[in-house]
Amino acid sequence: MSHPDAAPPAPRRRRGDLDAIVKAYDVRGTVPDQIDAEVAHALGVGFARFTGAARVLVGRDMRPSGPELVDAFARGCLEQGVDVVDLGLVSTDLVYYAAGTLDAPGAVFTASHNPAQYNGVKLCLAGARPVGQDTGLGEVKRIAQDVLDGSGPPPAARAGSSSSRSMLEAFADHVLSFVDTRSLRPMRVVADTANGMGGLVVPAVLERIPQLTLEVMYGDLDGTFPNHPADPLQPANQRDLQARVVAGGFDLGLAFDGDADRVFVVDESGRGLSGSTTTALLASTILRSHPGATILHNLICSRAVPEVIRESGGVPVRTKVGHSFIKQVMAETGAVFGGEHSAHYYFLDNFRADSGLIASMFVIDELSRANSDLSVVRKPFERYSSSGEINTQVSDLDAVIEHVAGHFAGADQDRLDGLTVDVGTWWFNLRPSNTEPLLRLNLEAPDRAECDQRVAEVLALITST
Repeated sequence: MSHPDAAPPAPRRRRGDLDAIVKAYDVRGTVPDQIDAEVAHALGVGFARFTGAARVLVGRDMRPSGPELVDAFARGCLEQGVDVVDLGLVSTDLVYYAAGTLDAPGAVFTASHNPAQYNGVKLCLAGARPVGQDTGLGEVKRIAQDVLDGSGPPPAARAGSSSSRSMLEAFADHVLSFVDTRSLRPMRVVADTANGMGGLVVPAVLERIPQLTLEVMYGDLDGTFPNHPADPLQPANQRDLQARVVAGGFDLGLAFDGDADRVFVVDESGRGLSGSTTTALLASTILRSHPGATILHNLICSRAVPEVIRESGGVPVRTKVGHSFIKQVMAETGAVFGGEHSAHYYFLDNFRADSGLIASMFVIDELSRANSDLSVVRKPFERYSSSGEINTQVSDLDAVIEHVAGHFAGADQDRLDGLTVDVGTWWFNLRPSNTEPLLRLNLEAPDRAECDQRVAEVLALITST
């Protein structure tokens, strides 16, 4: 019989709690209401059991909640008899590199570009192979839920051991190996790392190139993001960098997200390049040394991307959005490079993983080879006008998509990822959000006037359902 003054037992977490934070290819939520040490510990048990590995690599970004969550996750692994190697403060692409070179599964606690109250974890297998909903994340979630429900697997007879290891210098060597640094011309580069992990890894790489003069904006690692959100996909978050490029007379601006696996590029006039433009530029560069190779692009990239790939002698392959899908298709096709509109860039020689720093090295190398300003180099890759991503809240996602599809019944359509409609001179993609009652519209047309007109036409269909 329980004592009348005893505190009531803590409520068990409901299955819906993990449903809310386990996304298509990572785990992400707010701290501490959605993710806390209890959840992190359960995820550690789940990851250890799923991988069956002898050791797991663990790192974190600069968010204040990181140390506690990493400790709890590591404890879950150790209890299952798995050794844990603590990589410390890392960028996500550094963890992918470590998982590739050390041939061990990896976990990095980060919420990427999300605000300070968020945290999460990105997982990969040995060799940096992706872990998504259909490639293991669902199993990790199932085991973690069992742990939270009190019915998880028992501890191993012998606990694992802990150690620490820095991979920063080796990672910098790896990034620099993608280009001949001796051939680079003198260049002034400014990087806005948005108080994210770029503040650690960007200087570690670029300061080793004597021809480069590097300035880092907001380089202090501060997970409260005191200057601006670490989400360079939003134009407002590139404004400080764009102004600094112009005021300081820089040749190149680089805007990194919170975990530094993505980079947006700004030319010397202060104009940003879209992820599609950078994908096309990188594809043309890489095809010079890999003639005839396969290049991936997600279905939201500009129509210019597959055009450039074909013109450069490559084979374009269109994919769904998301890193786990792209890495899988890279493995299936032998592609040497893949790009996304969101500024994720994937490299075969980087274990098929994405890296903002490796992409930056290729841009710097191309500017040196062309011996021209980026405002000139970019022109051949910009051929159409795009809407950017427009989100609309709707009550019935499927009904709206079917309504729009019916309206364009006479046009070419596919359902690779949401609904893509090709009307000839213009096209659009309409995708449901994985986590919110939102439809995401991306549209491209020959010029700005027609783009705006077609956006209004499609939005009217969306909102009239």
